[in-house]
Amino acid sequence: MNTITAAITAVGAYVPDFVLSNKVLETMVDTNDEWITSRTGIKERRILKDADKGTSYLAIKAAQNLLAKGDINPLDIDLIIMATATPDMPVASTGVYVATEIGATNAFSFDLQAACSSFLYGMSVASAYIQSGKYKKVLLIGADKMSSIVDYTDRSTCIIFGDGAGAVLFEPNDEGLGLQDEYLRSDGVGRDFLKIDAGGSLHPTSFKTVEENRHNIVQDGKTVFKYAVTNMADASELIMKRNNLTNADVDWLVPHQANKRIIDATASRMNLEDSKVLMNIEKYGNTTSATLPLVLYDFEHLFKKGDTIILAAFGGGFTWGSVYLKWAYDKK
Repeated sequence: MNTITAAITAVGAYVPDFVLSNKVLETMVDTNDEWITSRTGIKERRILKDADKGTSYLAIKAAQNLLAKGDINPLDIDLIIMATATPDMPVASTGVYVATEIGATNAFSFDLQAACSSFLYGMSVASAYIQSGKYKKVLLIGADKMSSIVDYTDRSTCIIFGDGAGAVLFEPNDEGLGLQDEYLRSDGVGRDFLKIDAGGSLHPTSFKTVEENRHNIVQDGKTVFKYAVTNMADASELIMKRNNLTNADVDWLVPHQANKRIIDATASRMNLEDSKVLMNIEKYGNTTSATLPLVLYDFEHLFKKGDTIILAAFGGGFTWGSVYLKWAYDKK
């Protein structure tokens, strides 16, 4: 009897129409296109302008795109995992609402929050549910409306983040394809280096916290960069060694799209040529939980059944890790 693995069998995505370019940001904060591009690799990002729409809107659109592409009946979905750092509201799960809105009324759902590593962690959780044998179709969505927590007078953050969503469907596989291995880590030493200070139980919302602008994301950029470069590269290198993979064995690197310099450093440690390193950061910026599925969606046409893919991410907390995946299908 073959061991059942959890394989990605479909992908979907959605990004808003509005484009916020570096040129426009030049008119908003003290920065310029050359400075942003050289330090981050970002040229533009998408923004959900409608104030009455939240992360759920992005997630619903991405899920509907996946369902339509794959001609999948939402009633067949068993579980929806909503990876996000920007839920619609603190209480009342965004994933539960998304499940209802896409017609997945037979599924149960929950939110998963690990900052920019949310989707990567979600892959592990989705795989475990599939391998339990109790669930056949698990929908993992990564979505964030980062514009809702960005201070557009803070040039250290407003140049980085964008809005978007991506989704993947996990199903059982008896050919040995799908998720092969994972290396996931966390360290609370990073708690204060990348955070939203107020709005939780530690510092509840008050007139004072609003006046002090403590509800937007802030970061110590240099510290975050240092930890991200080291930990994403370490995790990717470790998972290759643990599975006896050489650089020639790896077909694609799908890295979290936070900063091109971090991606380049990770690829360098893995000794991968540029053609194997997949990036769309120039178009979308850092969409947090959505970066990995957006890359899978944009480059799905390149993947062939059996391809070896390494996914890596790093996020606030700190959280980080790497996943070794064997692609399960050729795009039709």
